[in-house]
Amino acid sequence: MSRRTRKNVGLIGLGVIGNRVREVLRRKGFHVFVWSRTPRPVPNFVGAPAELAEMCDFVQIFVSDDDALLHVTKQLSPGLAARHVVIAHSTVSPQTILAAAEIVERRGARFLEAPFTGSRDAAEKGDLVYYVGGDPAVLEEARPVLEASSKQILEIGEIGQATAIKVATNMVTAASVQSAAEALALVQAAGLPLEKFALAMQQNASNSNTLSMKLPKMIEGNFERHFSVQHMLKDMQIASRLGLSHHLELAVSSAARDRLLEQVQRGHGDDDYSAVARKYFQDTDTEERTETDLELFTAAASAPAVKQAMPEAVKPAPEISLEDTRLRPEESSLSQEPVLQSAAASPLLLEHAKHGNGEGVALEQSSPFLPESIEQADAEESEEPRGFFSRLLRRPGSY
Repeated sequence: MSRRTRKNVGLIGLGVIGNRVREVLRRKGFHVFVWSRTPRPVPNFVGAPAELAEMCDFVQIFVSDDDALLHVTKQLSPGLAARHVVIAHSTVSPQTILAAAEIVERRGARFLEAPFTGSRDAAEKGDLVYYVGGDPAVLEEARPVLEASSKQILEIGEIGQATAIKVATNMVTAASVQSAAEALALVQAAGLPLEKFALAMQQNASNSNTLSMKLPKMIEGNFERHFSVQHMLKDMQIASRLGLSHHLELAVSSAARDRLLEQVQRGHGDDDYSAVARKYFQDTDTEERTETDLELFTAAASAPAVKQAMPEAVKPAPEISLEDTRLRPEESSLSQEPVLQSAAASPLLLEHAKHGNGEGVALEQSSPFLPESIEQADAEESEEPRGFFSRLLRRPGSY
């Protein structure tokens, strides 16, 4: 007897959101079959994406970037038929969404784009909000699956348009947190307790759910990931490309992008995107530890054995300039191949995507598959809170 029923759902990508959506679907009575590039000890983990199509009529894709979406869609396609509905939840460029839809529809299957708003906690509660693009009739068929993990479904329009809405909303989110970080710096410079600013914002017309969630954690110095720096950077890079393609100057989003890039360069790409606040506060203890470590390193390097090993073991990292992230007008056309639209969330920069160095998987005939990138895209977050400079934030003084 076939194991496939209309209650079976296939899910690709077991990262922060995908894994929690899996749990919600199971709680609500769906039989869930899953796959991610990194094998997980979870029920119904199958060997390949095409196996999901054998068992399920609906397949939800939760991967983090353009190249990963295209790669898994190609892996899924051999098992697709007219009965299937594939739902892509990744925030990627509209060009990539259209390319993924073409791969699916070439097999006679149906496709919806459904990027979402809502972080880890919302996914855990089944309170995501989906922005959906695609055929309304296909949405009605898939609605029970989407309703299981959401509190609202917004019909946006054609495929590609929901992605534009998602990127636009994240532009506002990134700008709000960046302006809050600057405001905290100003308040501290004035010698005031940062909690006073949070209290004032509660009664301010400019307050938002985002600021209500992020301000207390920024003041505490707790950057436990709910939505990462590198993923928000990816979305701001997509926004910059879209702006250039429409001859729009997106100055605020560009500034937010640059601050996010700084955090990635400093090794904080996996922290929550509110970590942009770090730019405005110095951690004296960390600086002292760094100086001590450098002294120990210098002393150790004087040993003959270490000296002999250093030429191979110690190599300077390549410098990354903010100028490298400036998006060139000649690269802005949406008529380019999807690989050039890849907005990978990576310390490697957007322009490198055309050389096959972006995060995830480059298109065929463009570059080899980079498996470690997809593993990182599907990796679960660290649950350890980060608050290394919370004490300093609470004491007055210059920054």
